Amino acid sequence: MKTRNRRSIGWSLRACCLFVVAVLLAGAAPAADMTLEQVLTKHFEAIGGEEAWKNVQSMRSVGKMVMGPMEAPMSITVVRPNKMRMEFEVQGMTAIQAYDGESGWQVMPFQGSTEPAPMDPEMVKNLEAEADIEGPLVDYAAKGHEVELVGKEEFEGTEAYHVKITTKSGRDISYFLDAEYFVPIGRREKTTIPGMGEMEVTTSISDYKEVGGLMIPHAMSGSTPMGEQSMTFSTIEIDAEIDESIFDMPAQEDGGE
Repeated sequence: MKTRNRRSIGWSLRACCLFVVAVLLAGAAPAADMTLEQVLTKHFEAIGGEEAWKNVQSMRSVGKMVMGPMEAPMSITVVRPNKMRMEFEVQGMTAIQAYDGESGWQVMPFQGSTEPAPMDPEMVKNLEAEADIEGPLVDYAAKGHEVELVGKEEFEGTEAYHVKITTKSGRDISYFLDAEYFVPIGRREKTTIPGMGEMEVTTSISDYKEVGGLMIPHAMSGSTPMGEQSMTFSTIEIDAEIDESIFDMPAQEDGGE
């Protein structure tokens, strides 16, 4: 495989791991028929309860990533507070991205290195956001986020409540909550990929199943400037026993860090 092709695969998979993309809808959304508080109350009830989510200590998801003709087995492990590790395998090479609650590191063989290395600060910001087990809406005020109800609009043909989150770090994330069932069916945000610049990401969220009394999506898909991408999960475990050393960056073979 040429180096350029390996880099393309690496960046594409990294964009997919950010839970995946496109342009924010233009124009004002119609006024909603509920208040933000009413929408969020319905949302928390639909996903199993705000307190129940706050009690979750770990989550491990196993499945596959698909990009065009390529399939990659993958796993995502998240542990409170704010630790995350993602692994995926392509053509016999295993990539790792991890966040230990303070800093991020990675192993990206598609870019010619099998040694763990510190992650670019922009990528660390992305992983930090994904390391929140229950997502940004649960207990949002205590996390320092601001939330507003933009209005009611269609997301891929389904009527939804558009809820905009401005995170404590300044990121803008839009969630689209199904107007009937109040579970997220879509997400839009801007993200920065080192070497490629800023991208706008749209993700479709589906295939909700009950796991430990919580409603959790088992499928996500979207399109990026690099093509169509999707993730499906065959197994999701709540509060599994996790060895937290997996989030620490291992020493390099030459003894360095």
